[in-house]
Amino acid sequence: MMSWNEMMLAAKQEITLLQVGDVKEKVGNDEDFALIDCREKDEVDKGRLPKSIFIPRGVLEMTMERHFPERDKSIILYCAGGGRSAMAAQSLKKMGYTNVASMEGGFGAWKQFGLPVES
Repeated sequence: MMSWNEMMLAAKQEITLLQVGDVKEKVGNDEDFALIDCREKDEVDKGRLPKSIFIPRGVLEMTMERHFPERDKSIILYCAGGGRSAMAAQSLKKMGYTNVASMEGGFGAWKQFGLPVES
């Protein structure tokens, strides 16, 4: 049986991981991608990345096809620290989404770099 940490580390081996600077550049360049915040509502209420879409981790798989029917859409996920978004990216990859990544360090790392946050 695997622990949460082991599952997260395994997921990170199977997905694309982006650094905060990479995501900041994509946001700043207005690149065409979906930035999904997969944290819980109480976390999002304290701030979120600009241009992000809130889809909680608990309903992500159930709602993705409705939000993004194109399986080749560029998607970047983030959570508070990078664990949940890595698991979410792995799950979307298994669903056939081909251009999915997770932001390492999550919202916490974004804030540590002093980058803009929306409320």
